Amino acid sequence: MGSFSIWHWLIVLVIVVLVFGTKKLKNIGADLGGAVKGFKDGVKDGGAPPADTAAQQVTSQKTSDANTVDVEAKTKS
Repeated sequence: MGSFSIWHWLIVLVIVVLVFGTKKLKNIGADLGGAVKGFKDGVKDGGAPPADTAAQQVTSQKTSDANTVDVEAKTKS
């Protein structure tokens, strides 16, 4: 009773395909593969110093809303 045979796994696979459908399973697999690839790229680039892209994005987006206050955040030294 400790492990399942191949027949148990085939029945589980058939039930999963019937419940979710092949299209949704394909999309889940593609999303999972993309997440794993993104994680590997993040770990690989983790040793490099982070670029200051967030500050560039904020300063490059000018808003014309009258209620917006434009300020600069300074780092504490």
